Amino acid sequence: MAEQESMSYDDVVTGRRSIRGYKPDPVPREVMEEIVGLAVRAPSSYNSQPWHLHIASGEVLDRIRWDSTERTLSGVRPSFERQETGSAYEGEHRRRQIEVAVQLFESMGIVRDDKEGRDNWTMRGFRIFDAPVLVVVTYDRQLHGGDIAPFDCGALATSLVNAAWSRGVGSVINSQGVMHSPVVREHLNIPEDQVILISIAMGYPDDSFPANAVVSRRRSVPEVANFIGFD
Repeated sequence: MAEQESMSYDDVVTGRRSIRGYKPDPVPREVMEEIVGLAVRAPSSYNSQPWHLHIASGEVLDRIRWDSTERTLSGVRPSFERQETGSAYEGEHRRRQIEVAVQLFESMGIVRDDKEGRDNWTMRGFRIFDAPVLVVVTYDRQLHGGDIAPFDCGALATSLVNAAWSRGVGSVINSQGVMHSPVVREHLNIPEDQVILISIAMGYPDDSFPANAVVSRRRSVPEVANFIGFD
């Protein structure tokens, strides 16, 4: 742990990857408190800090897994609370999504016509990837409808996953954990004046889980940045 705590910033951001397979070991509350304590240093518009974190483990998380899975298998339609606007991803955006999906399926030995394998992979998401910790990010409902509060929560989520990695804890930001928002609202006692935005699975990485070795390709600096006025 001491070595992990001394990780440089560069080590954290270049070494972190999404973790979808976890050891069953619980993450101690004091470790989660350290992670949250670092994460809440994230910037927000005029220091508004619109976010809230609901962090579940143990039997509560097991009940969320069970109810979300049962709803999905029985055909209950997803129920997001965040705004779902805009067109579906196409072109390069869709290509990059498919690229990492192919990497993940190949790592797990799931071929194109393996419907059972693909279905099992999907259900892992509704089981919160069998992680020992679930973090649900919400924001104050009075800010709903604008784009700044979700933007600020995105900064918090980034800080959370990086802070977790610096403590040896893996994570994956995902939507499946909150696809059935009534389930998480009930089990986590989330107040009605908060909007459920996104979920993050967390736990100690299982190095034997093949998909954990997948590192997605990132666009290079020249592909992303346009520098103007520099010598």
